[in-house]
Amino acid sequence: MNIEQLYTSCLAQAAYYIESNGEIAIIDPIRDYKTYIDKAKLSNHKIKYIFETHFHADFVSGHIDLAEATGAPIIYGPNAETGFESQIAFDGQIFTLGHLTITALHTPGHTPESTCYLLKDKDGKDHCVFTGDTLFVGDVGRPDLLDGNPELNTEKMAGWLYDSLNSKLKPLADNVIVYPAHGPGSACGKSMGKETFSTIGVQKESNYAMADQTKAEFIRQVTDGITAPPDYFFKDAKLNKQGYTSMSTIELNGLKALNLEEFETLKSDGSLIIDSRDPLVFENGFVPRSINIGLNGQYAIWAATLIELDRKIILVCEDGQEKESVVRLARVGFDNLAGYLEGGYEAWHNAGNRSDMLISVDSEELYLEQKHGKNSSVLDVRKQSEYDQGHVEGTEFLTLSNLNTNLDSIDKDKDLYIYCGGGYRSVIACSILKANGYHKVNNVYGGYGALKNDDRIKLVLPVVS
Repeated sequence: MNIEQLYTSCLAQAAYYIESNGEIAIIDPIRDYKTYIDKAKLSNHKIKYIFETHFHADFVSGHIDLAEATGAPIIYGPNAETGFESQIAFDGQIFTLGHLTITALHTPGHTPESTCYLLKDKDGKDHCVFTGDTLFVGDVGRPDLLDGNPELNTEKMAGWLYDSLNSKLKPLADNVIVYPAHGPGSACGKSMGKETFSTIGVQKESNYAMADQTKAEFIRQVTDGITAPPDYFFKDAKLNKQGYTSMSTIELNGLKALNLEEFETLKSDGSLIIDSRDPLVFENGFVPRSINIGLNGQYAIWAATLIELDRKIILVCEDGQEKESVVRLARVGFDNLAGYLEGGYEAWHNAGNRSDMLISVDSEELYLEQKHGKNSSVLDVRKQSEYDQGHVEGTEFLTLSNLNTNLDSIDKDKDLYIYCGGGYRSVIACSILKANGYHKVNNVYGGYGALKNDDRIKLVLPVVS
């Protein structure tokens, strides 16, 4: 028996590769499916099953392409309806994989079709359970992804989730390993732990959702403080349910090297430029109206949060990072990728085209601006929870995910100083502002992490009772 967790940090997502006696099962594959085929070829084993725990909302799965390439069936739990060929398992159905068995446990609550898969070893002993978004380390899946279904509401889904945990997962032995679909950083839960796997026993002791409590108490805790999901969640879920463009087609189009004339034509026709270079490189020079979302952060998640998935995209990348830039966008549902600038930003600059730059300041410069400036504004683009834990005095708060829809609230005539936690999100925000005609834009180096260590910067901190 071999079980591998294949973790994709950019998505905070875990897929699983299980092998026994020459047969392989893949659970919750990401879109770039060839990874699994390559692993199977190395061991000369056959992919027998593709299990999906639910219709994923935060990324596009590789299930369809993988099934077409291998002939393995796509398996969902009860209540799933797909626009492609799939096998809908019944609750308790057992699948044989080499010397192992995998049992489908229907666990609705995160979504109606959510299903966990319990793996028993060759001796028939419960070994681990693949919990999808039903149970995370320290948390459970959000119950508010209703997608306009009039028969459902958040409280009803939370009640289902309570029943699922208590009837299907809590009865398992304490030593059964918990393998969830996500880890810290995912928007599919509220407060996930830092680990990417655990045990049933540890979760009973430490996970608020696995504690002994009434259904009413559980519903209150699970629904309290849920922030609205990104719009792309519902679009990705639809793609996973109905079907999507093949990955090979996306790579063919996205990895087209565009010369300057082709790039300029697409730019002039309204294509959006994503510059995937490091923010510290981007600030020194970039194609005007480019949006910087660096590969060194949660590139795919922020792109999908801030940009419509059907928008035509052209890329500016570091040399050698073109494929990664394309693949990571495809993972979250960007299918309309039209290519990348051949030679990158240097080709644009060396041809004598007009470039833009971003001014960055340190904490001392911000202090002097706050002390002597007469027409400035400081903008905090972190999450609400971060802002509540402490912020610069006099700051205006506008979380990055809501920036595009609230641009009219920002004064173009003021000198703007933007900070986040460490600098990644603030550069995204600065690039969006500059692309929308804001010229007095300054990024704050090091973000709040640097500002809070400067005694001259006045902070507003939460009151400790």
